[in-house]
Amino acid sequence: MNRSARRRLTAAVLTVVTVTAGASACSSGSGDTSTKAAGGGTYTIWDPYPQFNKGSAWAKLLDDCGSKAGVKIKRTAFDTSDLTNKALLAAQQDNSADVLIVDNPVVSTLAEAGLLTTTDDNKIDTSAVDANLLGAGQSGGKTYGTPVGANTLALYYNKEVLKKAGVDIESVKDWDSLTAALAKVDKAGKKGITFSAIGTEEGSFQFLPWFWGSGAQLTDIGSTEAVSALSLWKKWLDKGYAPNSVINNTQTTSWQEFATGDYAFAENGTWQLANAQKAGFDYGVIPVPGADGGNAAAPTGGEFVTVPVQGETGRYATSQKLVTCLTSTDNLLATDTTLSYVAPTTEVQDKQVAANAELKPWVDAVKAAKGRTSDDLGTKYPKISEQMWKAVQSALSGSQSPKDALTAAQSAVK
Repeated sequence: MNRSARRRLTAAVLTVVTVTAGASACSSGSGDTSTKAAGGGTYTIWDPYPQFNKGSAWAKLLDDCGSKAGVKIKRTAFDTSDLTNKALLAAQQDNSADVLIVDNPVVSTLAEAGLLTTTDDNKIDTSAVDANLLGAGQSGGKTYGTPVGANTLALYYNKEVLKKAGVDIESVKDWDSLTAALAKVDKAGKKGITFSAIGTEEGSFQFLPWFWGSGAQLTDIGSTEAVSALSLWKKWLDKGYAPNSVINNTQTTSWQEFATGDYAFAENGTWQLANAQKAGFDYGVIPVPGADGGNAAAPTGGEFVTVPVQGETGRYATSQKLVTCLTSTDNLLATDTTLSYVAPTTEVQDKQVAANAELKPWVDAVKAAKGRTSDDLGTKYPKISEQMWKAVQSALSGSQSPKDALTAAQSAVK
């Protein structure tokens, strides 16, 4: 590793900000890569799925891909945030894993630190991947890995609550019609909508569909469009359509509110599908509407399969085989079903919907979704996000107007 690359990597270790939208679990092992051997032997794979043990379908898939490539697999699973730091430190020691599966907003951090190879370097075919999902792994015009799948946000709705309020879900097409529906629900004595506006990345993650749905861009979070999105949320709180608890809600506590059966809508993700099926009431899902109609872009969660830089470049050919196997059509279908992800390719998405028609609105939401680090924002995104969630907190608590809060946020970003 040359001096300038090592300097970038050291800076990344000192300043890394891991952006995650979901809950994290505990690390399940160490990151020793001492068993690596070029040309056959053992290849290391690090992933953020400690919930899957050695007997899981996921672990068996890794072993199967290793067998097909003629190597043994040593797998280590980490908590999502811990994985990023371990990957950066391993790169400092020239001891990176052969294959690294990492949360998509972190790809640009690792790429800009000089840790990852490009898909062109390793001839990894990404031609079938939806462009909007691939964008989360792109930086400086280059692509660093391929997505294993994606989750995103949409609006769950309680069919019985809407029926009693006289709301036809087909009438909810834009912000005005959604607000009108909330007014009817409120008049009928039920609660409107719940979401997470907590002062963390979760709050930014949930605000982004409304932010992007207004036509705003992350390069100018103080724009008129951005103000309209925050004003919408503030209006809902002021009118009682959304509870004041959203200021402290995580996505989990927001879901718990919806699960009481009192709310008409909840903004949440694909990861709540199993809970929705156990909620005890009929529910439906629609994409978050844009201000003037259509589906708003929601942020993507999910991981990328990447190949870190290695001192022994002869290892790359086998790493390419492992990545290709893990992201093949047949394996993506099984893996994304296990992870409650929408697949990154149209072919597998069609198979998912054929097997479960309830996934159709989620596929539509993912088709309209966008990576948080897309538009070449890269490592600028965490700084923007922090100012955005602070502005949301300030406006919803009433300490500043939406306009003043976002204007201050934009100034802080600059």
